[in-house]
Amino acid sequence: MLNWLADPNAWIALATLTGLEIVLGIDNIIFISILVGRLPEARRNLARRLGLLLAMGSRIVLLASLAWIMKLTAPLFTVFTHDISGRDLILIGGGLFLLWKSVHEIHNSLEEVDEDSPATTGSALQATFGAVLIQIAVVDIVFSLDSVITAVGMVEHLTVMVAAIILSVGVMMFAAKPIGEFVDANPTIKMLALSFLVLVGVTLVAEGFGTHIPKGYIYFSMAFSLGVEMINIRLRRRHAMKLHKSMQ
Repeated sequence: MLNWLADPNAWIALATLTGLEIVLGIDNIIFISILVGRLPEARRNLARRLGLLLAMGSRIVLLASLAWIMKLTAPLFTVFTHDISGRDLILIGGGLFLLWKSVHEIHNSLEEVDEDSPATTGSALQATFGAVLIQIAVVDIVFSLDSVITAVGMVEHLTVMVAAIILSVGVMMFAAKPIGEFVDANPTIKMLALSFLVLVGVTLVAEGFGTHIPKGYIYFSMAFSLGVEMINIRLRRRHAMKLHKSMQ
């Protein structure tokens, strides 16, 4: 099982796959950061860790059931001359859930819901914590499917795939907190992140219906939009500093 340790190609594959898993997990980190942002601050770190552990667990479980994953590509029925498989149904369902959740969060942000009201304290916070973990688990399955299919196509050894997943989740655990805090501190970044999730949801639904959208286009548009927003944040800070100095 560990014969690959003496194979340099396996180590290269491990490094490459770990990097890809981190990239593919960015949208997952964004989703987790937005969801845990609705929890009390004292419980956010725990929710982030549990969410990423759920992501790691779902990926490993799917890897351990490769035969079942391969069966998901078998057509179940046909819609407008397109064969719909089990994998397509998961992508469509996950995409629709992501669209609903993203639009719901955008609506809440615009309405500025008061989370400190009596209706959202006490036992309701515990229910919210559980609901957040359930939503993370549901979306993790969708994101894990994409990640596992990528792993299966790149690497032959199951242990290499599992090691890459564990390493990538370990890296994401360090990155999740600063990303989450940055998103919470910058409302425009949160809105941009929600827009990213809408884009990912549309992409998942499109792929479920047989329309392939290259991931490179998606990630480039995200990186470009984020770059523009970072410039805007820096300009707003400079303007605020100048305004503060002029008022002194």
